[in-house]
Amino acid sequence: MATQDFLVELGTEELPPKALKPLSDAFTQGIAKGLEDAGIEFGKVEAFAAPRRLAVRIRDLADAQPDKPVEKRGPAVKAAFDDAGNPTRALTGFATSLGVTPDQLDTLETDKGAWVVYRTVEQGKPTVELLPELVDQSLAALPIPKRMRWGAHRTEFVRPVHWVIMLFGNKVIDTPIMGLKPGNKTRGHRFHCPKKLIVPTPSDYEVVLKQEGYVLADFAERRAKIRAGVAELAESEAGGKAVIDEELLDEVTALNEWPVPLMGRFEDRFLEVPAEALISSMKEHQKYFHVVGADGAMLPLFITVANIDSKDPAQVISGNEKVIRPRLSDAAFFYETDRKSRLEDRIDRLKPIVFQEKLGSIYDKSVRVAALASKIAEAIDSDPALAERAAMLAKTDLVTEMVLEFTDLQGIMGQYYATNDGEADDVAKALNEQYMPRFAGDDLPTTATGCAVAIADRLDSLVGLFGINQPPSGTRDPFALRRASLGVLRIIIERELPLDLQTCCEWAAENFTVLTEQDTASTVVDYMLERFRAHYDELGIGAEVYLAVHARRPTRPLDFDRRVKAVEAFRQLPEAQALASANKRVSNILTKQGGDHISETVDTSLLQDSAEQQLAEQVEQQAGKVVPLFEQGDYTSALRSLASLREPVDSFFDEVMVMAEDDATRNNRLALLNRLRNLFLRVADISLLPTAG
Repeated sequence: MATQDFLVELGTEELPPKALKPLSDAFTQGIAKGLEDAGIEFGKVEAFAAPRRLAVRIRDLADAQPDKPVEKRGPAVKAAFDDAGNPTRALTGFATSLGVTPDQLDTLETDKGAWVVYRTVEQGKPTVELLPELVDQSLAALPIPKRMRWGAHRTEFVRPVHWVIMLFGNKVIDTPIMGLKPGNKTRGHRFHCPKKLIVPTPSDYEVVLKQEGYVLADFAERRAKIRAGVAELAESEAGGKAVIDEELLDEVTALNEWPVPLMGRFEDRFLEVPAEALISSMKEHQKYFHVVGADGAMLPLFITVANIDSKDPAQVISGNEKVIRPRLSDAAFFYETDRKSRLEDRIDRLKPIVFQEKLGSIYDKSVRVAALASKIAEAIDSDPALAERAAMLAKTDLVTEMVLEFTDLQGIMGQYYATNDGEADDVAKALNEQYMPRFAGDDLPTTATGCAVAIADRLDSLVGLFGINQPPSGTRDPFALRRASLGVLRIIIERELPLDLQTCCEWAAENFTVLTEQDTASTVVDYMLERFRAHYDELGIGAEVYLAVHARRPTRPLDFDRRVKAVEAFRQLPEAQALASANKRVSNILTKQGGDHISETVDTSLLQDSAEQQLAEQVEQQAGKVVPLFEQGDYTSALRSLASLREPVDSFFDEVMVMAEDDATRNNRLALLNRLRNLFLRVADISLLPTAG
């Protein structure tokens, strides 16, 4: 089958920079999926995205769908012909519905009898006939929260569309798209090349734009060029290093078609302001990259990326310096003003700020968190007074001028202001560390005080919201409780804190008087333990390992984690599957015979067969070895030791009849199995692991 390259380009007004990449990805995936669903073969799929265009190129696209054999089953043969062999109404009706005569039908033999069938070959449609609808469907499915209309058009899109290219080989597909007739003409850079440019074939697309239009259409190429240019400029002109934030790089890439990095300067006096405030001002408002020296200290420089190759770059730099100066002056003013008042003097200003209607104000939350953080600090051998102090000050920076202007600086500015106020070092650090981890993979608190406040703040939100029956749903999690849960688990595990979630949640619940739900603490613990599933999935640990441990419901996260790692190590042992099978068998036997009511005290005088005698002896030997390991939390060594029970367990089931006729013998064997199973249950329910056979 013949193939051609295909290109579709939408030329628009400037697209929202943060939406550009998601729109491009969705458009590309939509077209590829449409081709797959239509059964059309194609090669490489390439996406292009720039401020004024979205484009997709498909290499080696087949010029038609493949022909498809079609088989339609009609009535049974015995119902299709009468005794004389003439067609019945059932047969003629079936033929008529297909537009054929009975003699054009075949028969199909099956194990349920013979049937009349119609067989034909459905011709594949030409690709050029299918592409317009396919493009329309892809555009309609784009993730655009709010669409707009323009001019007299009834068409809606995220921004007005001014031109469309749709080429199959060198042929234009001129079926209207977005109310416009496609052609083979694009447009270059708004200032460098505003004229129309002919794109002869899809393979010429980015070459024409780059060589004639001053446009780098490939997002990845443009991004790499900006990264390299910014880094080189910082090193060559300042001997420094540009700090390239990946999200900012994406946004700058989406803002520029022809990027040209330029370096500007600001006054040294602004360096007295915390670097985070300067960076936030430059990044959020102006999309500038900042520069640091060899010692990591911020330099009074910035790098902007212009969307034009100016004949007078000095003028462009000067303009940017004039714009950033008042921004930095504002930050300096906020910093100076905020330091005139102590954080503790701002505590009462938290009273009018609502945390949640039923749970009170931010002040109320601070009081609760302070009480909880104090108990947690004591439980981890930290200073309760420092934790309580940090918790009471934790939210006070929310009412500072700096944080009101730059909300992403909450906590960061709190630490600066607390240090300025002469607060203890751990208290100051905790004001920033309370928000850690802010996202997956983020740093954790380094101080015990920070850990206590971070955990207390999250548990207060979890217990409070669950307690008034406002847990997160599948689609809504306005208080980010899923992230809060994972944050608590990570802090406890990675900082190796001896905390029990059940106890901590009960402490948190004691601070509320408005909870309406019964046993909120246990509900929250169950919810948090469920978060472990996703956590271990990301680490490549299978769900069956998580479920085996979760079945025992250990409520100390550090203990839970040690069990999971032990079971994961056990699962790799050659004995694991056989012992999992044996545990499943034992579990089924014990459940049928009364479960929890079965003793685990074995009477050795009733052991008759050598296999059961050997198993009983091995179980007692193992109990002596592993119980101390359980007490130490060394579950990995314990399970490795228990793996040696495989052979005596196999021999027991091969040679011993558990359900003996004699009651005493039977009950003694059940007790032996219960004793065996309970050793494994000290770690996890390994019967939930994959079994042999």
